[in-house]
Order: sequence, then structure tokens, then C-alpha cells
Amino acid sequence: MPLPILTITPHPAIDETVSLPSLRPGAVNVATQARRNAGGKGINVASCLADWGAPVVALGLLGQDNAAAFEALFARKGIADACQRVPGSTRTNIKIVAADTGDTTDINLPGPAVPAAAWQALLQDVRQRAQPGQWALAAGSLPPGLQTEGYAPLLKLLHERGARIALDTSGAALKQALACGVPLALIKPNRHELETLLGRPLPTCTDLREAARGLHAQGVETVVVSLGAQGAFMSSPEGAWLAAPLPVKPVSTVGAGDAQVAGLLAARHAGLDWREALRHGVAFATAKLKRLGPDLPPASEINALLQAITLSAIPS
Repeated sequence: MPLPILTITPHPAIDETVSLPSLRPGAVNVATQARRNAGGKGINVASCLADWGAPVVALGLLGQDNAAAFEALFARKGIADACQRVPGSTRTNIKIVAADTGDTTDINLPGPAVPAAAWQALLQDVRQRAQPGQWALAAGSLPPGLQTEGYAPLLKLLHERGARIALDTSGAALKQALACGVPLALIKPNRHELETLLGRPLPTCTDLREAARGLHAQGVETVVVSLGAQGAFMSSPEGAWLAAPLPVKPVSTVGAGDAQVAGLLAARHAGLDWREALRHGVAFATAKLKRLGPDLPPASEINALLQAITLSAIPS
């Protein structure tokens, strides 16, 4: 039986999604719907992987005062719970979805202080669990207290254990991770995050291809860039492709990027090549655009999307 995928989320969150007909700053806005879900990038990826039927272990740092929401999600989906509990409450991220534009406004609240012992306990658990060739995802932002060293200690540990490392983060955390010298099997920034990292605009596929070459030289095996309404770009050892977007009216963009990561990992975990992984990533993300909450639609719907995705090869 294949080893489970490890998702590691140092800074999870309760996602509170508020739906409005339109967002009017400075005015009273009356919501049409509100829902709260256990979230954070790695948790969201684990949720989608479990919906697809892939075995997954969720590791991370949960506030003990409101861990019940996460425990209920893990129990409902059959996700192995290996999260450390820390004093206090897991932070809340507020996501305001405007129906008229489809835009999402994020307000991310601060999380609890993380005791050094809890971080060391998480690293020790990863050391005991990670196996050669196993896929491990480090995802999301870092809580206060862990931002100085960033992801470097975790990535170095995973590399020592021989894991296949996927990383989905941005800003200073991504820059630090790339500078620590650990080979990465996959990163998945969106276009804006990659432009911020490199300090220049990347408007064309040629620009993205050149940016990916630089990342390959830094030890990143495969780069996937989500392009929103323009689809997704991939540069891998097997080639580079642009996946055309599928026509869909988004209900919400919340969680689409995390679903894309789940699709990529699900395909690679199943032994599929990078080209098929890109198809799965786009199919998962497209399916997620059509629904609120942490769940993927049935596999039959995703399989239908897979058949509709077209890839265009990008010359080297």
C-alpha cells in the first residue's frame, strides 16, 4: 500500500466565509450566508485528498481551545490527526465573497504564540513518520515565533529523511525556503506571488518559462504557477505546458489553489506523470470554484473535468 501523503500546516485557521450580494466599504453589509470551516492551506489540501480517496496524515499546530472543528473534519473524512496542540485558540481568517464580482477579500487574524517545545515536538513527529520517497507538503504562512528560521528546519529534516517535498507558501517564507538549499520536488505559487518573489512582472509564458529555469537552478524540480482565469503553467523535468482554463462561473475562489495542490499530489502519489498531474490540479481547482466549503464534488464530476482539459506544450 502506498505511503500516505503528509501535509504539514504550522499556521492553520478557522476559515469564516461570509457571502454578500456586493461588498460596499464603509457601509453596512448584510450577508446572505456565513459558514465556518477548519482550514489553513495544508488542512485544505488534506481535505481534498481525503475526498479523492488518497491516504493522508495531517500534521500541524492547533490551538487546543477550538481544536474540535479540526477533529470533526478529520474524523468525518478519515484523515489521520497528528497535529500538536498548543495553548490558546487557532486563529480565524475571514473571507468576504462578493457575488456581483466574484472577488474574495481576506482578513487574516493573528494566531496564538507557539511554544518552542510544540514546534520541536512537531519536528520530532515528522522525523519519525517521513519515509524515503514519501510525499510531504509544507504549506501556508508561519506563526509568530517561527518566522526567523522559517521552513528551513522542517525542509532540511524532510530532505534528510528522503521525502519528496512540496512547498506552498509565499513572501518571506518562500524566499527563505528557496535560500536554505534543500531540493524541492514542487512549488506552486500564483503569478502574483512569483512576481513578488522575483521582483519583476511575468506577463507571458516566455517570462514564466525563464523564471522557472531560474528556480530549477535553485533546486526546484517542478514549478506550477496558477494563473487564475488564464489557467495554469507548469515547468517540469518532463516538459512545460500551459493548461487552458475551463469555462466556469465561480461561486468562490476560496480554496481553489489548495485544491490544485491536492490534485497535483494525488496524481503523483498515484504514479502519474507531471503532465497528468497538471490535469488533475486544474480539474480539482475548477471543481472547487463551483462550491463553498472544504469539500470536493464526487469523483465522477472531476473525471469529467479531466477529459475536458487541454494542454499546450511550451517550447524550451
